[in-house]
Amino acid sequence: MPSNRRPVPWPQVHAERAALADDLAGLSEEDWRTPSLCTGLTVREVLAHLTAGASLNGLRWFAGVVRCRFDFDAQVAMRLAEQMGDSGADTLARFRAVVASTTSPPLPRIAMLGEAVVHAEDVRRPLGIAADRPVDTLTRVAEYYRGSDQVVVAGSRVKGLRLEAADGPFAAGEGPLVRGGTLALIMAMTGRPAHLADLDGDGVEVLRGRMDG
Repeated sequence: MPSNRRPVPWPQVHAERAALADDLAGLSEEDWRTPSLCTGLTVREVLAHLTAGASLNGLRWFAGVVRCRFDFDAQVAMRLAEQMGDSGADTLARFRAVVASTTSPPLPRIAMLGEAVVHAEDVRRPLGIAADRPVDTLTRVAEYYRGSDQVVVAGSRVKGLRLEAADGPFAAGEGPLVRGGTLALIMAMTGRPAHLADLDGDGVEVLRGRMDG
């Protein structure tokens, strides 16, 4: 069975959330205001977004869409605001409370793992926090994004490129080569130009052009 169709063990999602919560313990309020790699959002806002995703079932998601008159960006912003709390410490406490949640919006379960991995790096990198994530987790996320544009544009961004992980088994596609760590490949696939510097190969400039476009 292809990796993307295997059931995603919730323990992998929970492990990624728990690791992030531990990494963010003790941040100052200034740290919480650091711009993340997720355009327009601070570290604190990205964490609130992750909390919202772990708190929102299909019924509440649809009710929010209706309330926002089918403006999906407005729905995301509304749910994020609900989880901000009064301080960075409060935002973190709210996130810790949903680390073991199996609640999710109507998304593929693998997307929940992808969200946990990508948004964690969105905040870790600007804060200078290095984290070695399990290669099997990263490989599954890379395989998912390489073949999907459903939640975020990724698959079409790397179409016609050869992707090869230097630290794991992930490899896919044909064309100019893009090679590097699995996490860097994931972040580049999902449109984070900061990680292009961690990649090598003739395909890197092609990928950069697609991000600029």
